[in-house]
Amino acid sequence: MAIVVRIDVELAKRKMSVGEFAERVGITPANVAVLKNGRAKAVRFSTLDAMCRVLECQAGDLLEWVADDDAAGDVTEKS
Repeated sequence: MAIVVRIDVELAKRKMSVGEFAERVGITPANVAVLKNGRAKAVRFSTLDAMCRVLECQAGDLLEWVADDDAAGDVTEKS
């Protein structure tokens, strides 16, 4: 399983820079980059709440679950 972070899509829709977003959310631009590049291992709910508030969106607009290719091949049919 993989969680894909779609912050870049939401920032582009709003023509908002990473710097402005980071400042308004209260995190560093480096941490925004970690989120955007999929290197984050966790996100605090308070941070997710702030991101949604700043972007006026739902958490599902920022985070998407995508099945790994390997996981799809591991499913076996039982007879």
